[in-house]
Amino acid sequence: MLLVLVLLAAFGLRMGAAVVWQSRLDGQFGFPDSESYWSLGRSIAQGQPYQFGPHDFKVFRSPGYPLLLAPIFMLCGEEPSVMLARAQAALLGTLTVAGLWWLGRMLFGQRCGLLAAAIGALYPGAISAGILVLSEAPFCPLMVIQLALWTAASKAQSGRRTAVFAICGGLVAAAATLVRPSWLLFTPMAVVLAVLLGGRETTRKRQLCIGLGMLAALAVGMCPWWIRNARVTGHFVPTTLQVGASLYDGLNPEATGGSDMRFVEPITAEELAEFDGPAAGFEYHLDRRFRERSVAWAGAHGSRALALMGVKFFRMWNVWPNEPSLSSWLLRSAVFFTYVPIVIFGIIAALRTVGRGWPYVLCWLPAAYFTLLHVVFVSSIRYRQPAMLGLIVLAAGLVCMRGRASEPRS
Repeated sequence: MLLVLVLLAAFGLRMGAAVVWQSRLDGQFGFPDSESYWSLGRSIAQGQPYQFGPHDFKVFRSPGYPLLLAPIFMLCGEEPSVMLARAQAALLGTLTVAGLWWLGRMLFGQRCGLLAAAIGALYPGAISAGILVLSEAPFCPLMVIQLALWTAASKAQSGRRTAVFAICGGLVAAAATLVRPSWLLFTPMAVVLAVLLGGRETTRKRQLCIGLGMLAALAVGMCPWWIRNARVTGHFVPTTLQVGASLYDGLNPEATGGSDMRFVEPITAEELAEFDGPAAGFEYHLDRRFRERSVAWAGAHGSRALALMGVKFFRMWNVWPNEPSLSSWLLRSAVFFTYVPIVIFGIIAALRTVGRGWPYVLCWLPAAYFTLLHVVFVSSIRYRQPAMLGLIVLAAGLVCMRGRASEPRS
């Protein structure tokens, strides 16, 4: 019953925040990325080619989030209200809260599960992820569910249940990657660490079997997208052809650590004027040219690139918003007094549970992974929000552990 109340509160808070956010916008969206997801969702619903932008790029976005948006257009016509997408995001945010309950319950017990869900329901960063038309909305529940399935596989008492949880975890990892391509390398990286940190030989072998099952299922889930991309471009493209532009966004002569994509069109026009290959190959060519430019600049300006890594780290883990438009003291205080305690408690819990086994490492590993990723690419507090979910579970676990320690013994 308590869990139901927490979930209802989570959904209500997100819907209320979505209404307030939408009322303050001049247009439909508050972020440029939202338009691409919205447009591609419409294309899927109408059976049009899966492409976006003035150059009709066909591997611009992975299809996970547009596929979720497509039913809105199927049911409500060509120009549905954006509030329907925000309501969908609120439901996905509520599913994230349910996932926190499941993960916390497996790791620390029923009380921790409820506390983790309550924190997730109230945490402003999680609420924001559940109202925006961005990939964080579906990615967050998928990420938490993958961590929970990996934990369930590690704790399962039978080989069959272990295999089922591992395969399901790999398929969820594929879905998460199709929503947020940057997640692709997390699973293989985590499998290697799980084997290395497994401790006893039997534990290492168990984690190796779980990892191989997850990786196989991940590959199966990604195969349709890989095959489609190979047919469209003539090359193997594991996620999208926006990786090069994203890398250049973080490593270029004008880079500040934040995102500023105004360079895209001038460089695209420059490359298009010099490109003499088939039109279908230009998107792949442009992606490679952006990568080459960013790597060349970083190689020639190593000290500046290293300094940018520090700037990006600070931007990601800043105690309040980086954007001047979000610098009111009310907003800063709300972020500071909710974010800082979770991080501190999460770090303490991570240190105290490091000897308990792999499932506890899984809670803080996304934070390490996203940090490594975004000190190279661009960074902002938006990119830490999924990483905070595992820290919420650890923070709740620390509170519950302290509570049990303080209980009088009979």
